[in-house]
Amino acid sequence: MVGLRGSAPAVKMAMSALATSSAMARCLSWHSEADHPPINAFITVDGTRLHYLDRGNGVPVVFLHGNGSMIGDFASSGIMERVASSRRVIAFDRPGFGYSERPNGQAWTPPEQASLLLRAFVLLGIERPIVVGHSWGALVALALALKSPENVAGLVLLSGYYYPTPRSDAMAMAQVAAMLSAQVVPVVARMMAMSAVRRVFAPCTVPERFNRAYSIALALRPSQLKAVAEEAAMLMEAAAALSQRYPQLCVPVRLIAGSDDRIVETDKHSARLHRQLSTSTFRRVPESGHMVHHAAPEEVVTAIAAVGEARQGATRLPAMQGKATRRHWLHIGENAVEHRHILATT
Repeated sequence: MVGLRGSAPAVKMAMSALATSSAMARCLSWHSEADHPPINAFITVDGTRLHYLDRGNGVPVVFLHGNGSMIGDFASSGIMERVASSRRVIAFDRPGFGYSERPNGQAWTPPEQASLLLRAFVLLGIERPIVVGHSWGALVALALALKSPENVAGLVLLSGYYYPTPRSDAMAMAQVAAMLSAQVVPVVARMMAMSAVRRVFAPCTVPERFNRAYSIALALRPSQLKAVAEEAAMLMEAAAALSQRYPQLCVPVRLIAGSDDRIVETDKHSARLHRQLSTSTFRRVPESGHMVHHAAPEEVVTAIAAVGEARQGATRLPAMQGKATRRHWLHIGENAVEHRHILATT
């Protein structure tokens, strides 16, 4: 018991600091929401309130962001406004991110999120969309196509993590997010967040448009950090479950990833998935990192257009179920090389 009495002032100081820090976190959350109000509209699906953006007319294109992100990521890339000039663009804050709810008591795996989105598609009149998914959002896009291929025209997958390979940063991310969501160090959280942003963009610099349009403060609210921790913790298990079903995919898939991605190894994920899928093409973007949609937005727009062309031949899609296409193209850098292979898991 030696020193217990003397530690009382330190305990009081710690409790006071914690209370002050929690108050700061609440204040920052309030100001971030006031400065960055919801972009567009809300829809409630099976008791879950989803925030979404809906622009343009024509063939629908749905955008799904990665872990820790929100609608503002795709919006700041400029891709959505370009696509909206000729198509209908819908972007969702996935459950727990941005202004969308993430009710407790549910795992919110990629298939669970896919089921929620499919019901949202019905309510919003979104028929056979092209689905664009970045990073964790690519897993949700894959789950959509596997769960209901007749309701998905095709996929554009960006910088995805598709197989349960070890990631040294995944558990660290979950632990840090859990710590920050406890509202202990909001100021430190901002510093760590800016460092993380630079890392996901590396080797590219963070675009000024992203700095202007994307709210770091909004992304650091405790509710969103809780969702970050949950998705980081389930990442490997989610990829393991989905990867068993990849051979069942029968929709067109366009894979795009940076050659220098420091978050997800392109060769072990995007290149490997391309080798496994008979309906895919793969574009490796030189000197680009994880945020490939910011580094090469024209590649994403081109991929969306290619899937849109394939969508016009919708009557042939059911006949493709279970059949392997003999020829497809592997795009590396500026070169296109024709590859023939037998569908195989690697």
